[in-house]
Amino acid sequence: MTREQVRRRLALAWWRQLGLSLAPLFVLNLLFGADPAFIPVLAMPLFIAGLASMYVSLPLFHAYKHALIATEKALDSPAEPAAWLALAAQRRRAFLGAGLPAWIAALAVFVGLEALPLVLLALSSCLLLVLYRIPRQLG
Repeated sequence: MTREQVRRRLALAWWRQLGLSLAPLFVLNLLFGADPAFIPVLAMPLFIAGLASMYVSLPLFHAYKHALIATEKALDSPAEPAAWLALAAQRRRAFLGAGLPAWIAALAVFVGLEALPLVLLALSSCLLLVLYRIPRQLG
């Protein structure tokens, strides 16, 4: 597999993860957003938990950054395919951490979290996911 094919697959995986991170929030908000809240007192704690979940990405990004550097060093060497595989595996783990704020926002729909905090949590997941795009210099 060529380097360009690997980059294309990783780019498609990024878009797929963006959809998987945001789809539950949009679907649950569409289906249950107008319903009365189950336990409205949990809205603010869930928003705070969503914000705090951004910190889960710190060690994951650190490991991703090191895998990115290792992949860059392995370019045009026999170790390049293994480096791309290690980068993809580390990136998949990091995607889970980046999706946490949006997934917590999806749960917060049931407790009546307002639209603005839901959007902020969704945007924070989007911004975290942007960190995990493959840089052009790696091609």
